[in-house]
Parts: sequence; structure tokens; C-alpha cells
Amino acid sequence: MQNDNVLKLHNVDLEIAKQVLDIEIKGLKSLQNCLGDDFCAVIDALFETQGRIVVAGIGKSGHIAKKFVATLASTGSPAIFLHPAEAVHGDLGMITKGDVVVAISNSGESSELSCIIDYCKRFEIPLISISRNAESTLAKASDFRIVMDKVEEASCVAAPTTSTTMTLAMCDIISVVLHERKGFSNCDFKNFHPGGKIGVNLLKVSDLMHTGNDIPVVNADATFSDAILEMTKKRLGCVAVVDQDSNFIGMLTDGDVRRNIGRDINTTKAVDVMTINATVLTSNIYASELLKMMNTKQISNIFVLQDKELVGAVHLHDLLKAKVA
Repeated sequence: MQNDNVLKLHNVDLEIAKQVLDIEIKGLKSLQNCLGDDFCAVIDALFETQGRIVVAGIGKSGHIAKKFVATLASTGSPAIFLHPAEAVHGDLGMITKGDVVVAISNSGESSELSCIIDYCKRFEIPLISISRNAESTLAKASDFRIVMDKVEEASCVAAPTTSTTMTLAMCDIISVVLHERKGFSNCDFKNFHPGGKIGVNLLKVSDLMHTGNDIPVVNADATFSDAILEMTKKRLGCVAVVDQDSNFIGMLTDGDVRRNIGRDINTTKAVDVMTINATVLTSNIYASELLKMMNTKQISNIFVLQDKELVGAVHLHDLLKAKVA
């Protein structure tokens, strides 16, 4: 009997969970209604600002505002969060000429925003609002506005759920459209995320490769013995063979040495035992792409060329040490 009761409870829980998803999905889909002239005017205002994007919100809107700021700042748009309750006690000074203010409020009637609205009007600071009430004080006072549809909350007690999901998604939409217009690239993104998993996965081969005297290399007239000594000295398990113009023509690996163990290493030339059609690459590909390539081809080392000239070498251990995944 107890198991039956538990099963019934679980069925109810799952039904509620699905209802929440259905309602919030409906809210997200309704955001398409906002993607018109008003939305484009907001993007224009943010794109053209010469200063920072100052984002304000109280309560749940404040939490979303902070996330919005973090996304903007990490994608090439300088932004700061202004707490409305602190603004009236001196933090209005954070807003300067050239800035643009984004005020977030579900109802558009948050009293804490009144001082920010007044300040923007007095000092001609562009004011953008994101709300769900076109007739609100905030929306009417704004120079640019996004008004979202009033879709029901997913909570039976009307706790902010659908509305916050919609607001967060709208902030993400604005952030992405803005940095796409700015031409913000993966390389730019890496510069703002030098640490952590994002920074690692955006490393390029040029960030990891061995260069200069650290590259194991011999000339085309080198003996098999010379190649083995160079391979042992540089400890990368391979050696590149280059012609008189320093152009890459092939490579030897530990495997090549084992396969030719019966040869006279003092008379055999490196070019006679090298791999001619070796896999090579350029330095501007991402380290994560290289790792995938090495796993697919089942190789543990690779040389980097610029045109035909040898400029670097990478071992699988270099990628693992950098925690590339």
C-alpha cells in the first residue's frame, strides 16, 4: 500500500513538472512577439553607446540583471550592475555621460527604480527598460523598451517562474545579437576567459607547441643514427626531417625506429625510413580540434607548418597536461 502511495505521489510530481515546462516553453516562444522594431532600437542603442551598459533591477530582476552584466562584460560590452537601493545613497554616481541604463522590472512599477529613472531624465542618460507592462511607469519613461507578453506563471501561487525565465532569455538574446553585431570572436572570448574550462578549450595549437630549439629536427642528409639521437635528446618521441630550405619533408617516430631496428643505423639515411605523408597542421586551429584529430588518427605527435616551413611540434602529452578535452 505504501509503495502505491509513493507511486501516486511520483506521478503527480512528474505531471506538475511537465506542466511547468509546458508553461515556461509557452512563455519563451512568446518572446518572438518582442522581436521587432523596438527590439532593434534597443540593440542600436547598446551598440552605439560610447560608455558602459549600466543594468539595474531589484529582487529576482536584480539576480537576472547581474547575470546579464556578466554575459555582456564577457562578450565585449563593458557593463556594471547598479543596485537600486544603493543608487539613492550615492551609487547614482556610477552612471556617467556616455553610459546607457537598462532597468529590469517585471511589473515596471518597482519603486526603487524611481531615482534611477529621474536621474536618467535629468542628465539625458538613455534609458532602456525590460518589463511585461507597456503602461507601467518604467516603460513610459524609457527611451527604448522591450515589453514581454504576460504569460501565466508556472507556479500555482504565482511565484516568479515563467516571467523570470522569459526575462533571462531576453537578456541572453540581447547579449548574443549584440556581440554578433560587434563581430566578437572565439579569440576575443578566450581573452576574457584565460582560466577555467572555457579558456582551456579555446587554446590554439600555437599556445601549446614546442618551438625553436625545442623542435626535434634533422636535415635530409642525416643518418638514421643522427635521427635517433635527436629524437632521444628532445624527448617528444619523434623527429622531423627537413630539406636544405628548412621545408618539412617527413618524420620519424618511435614506431618507425622499431620497424627498422634491423638496419645499419650509421649508413641508413633518415629519408630512407621516414614517414613521407605524415599528418601535419597549422598553428591557428584549436587545441580541442587537434585532440580530436589525434584520437581519430591514433597518433601521439604532430608537426606544425607555416606554408612548408617547420615552426612547431606538439605531443599528445602537451594536450593532456593543459587539460584539453
